[in-house]
Amino acid sequence: MIVLAAPKAIAESPLLTLTGAVDGGQVEISRSDLDALEWHEIVTSTTVTDGRPLFRGVLMRDILVLAGARGEMVTARALNDYVIDIPVSDFHELDVIAALYMDGTALTPRDKGPVWIVYPRDDHAVLADIRYDMRWVWQLVALHVQ
Repeated sequence: MIVLAAPKAIAESPLLTLTGAVDGGQVEISRSDLDALEWHEIVTSTTVTDGRPLFRGVLMRDILVLAGARGEMVTARALNDYVIDIPVSDFHELDVIAALYMDGTALTPRDKGPVWIVYPRDDHAVLADIRYDMRWVWQLVALHVQ
């Protein structure tokens, strides 16, 4: 799989900040940190897009490992201050990704990016439940691990 490199300034700017039960109490994850991880793709329907887009990004569990996270719950916060608690078990039991691309186009804040938590909705019937739909955090900027 080809991963497009981001310009240097963008690659080094923090995309996600993890706080709480992580190494040193706070870890900033940049695009270059994500580029160093294994990338994954999910083709799935969503409640906010047409058809079944192709999402590309890194596994949420890999981000937690990178940050040295130790906890059972993360509080995800979006750019617009949307906040929701997500069990860490979601990330270990399901291939949930931090998507940076949809249908080959980099996500921006105008279209739910730059990071969007995406569940493999079409692969598991339980994920059609609205409780999971609320965990699809777009414009993700922070995770607090507890």
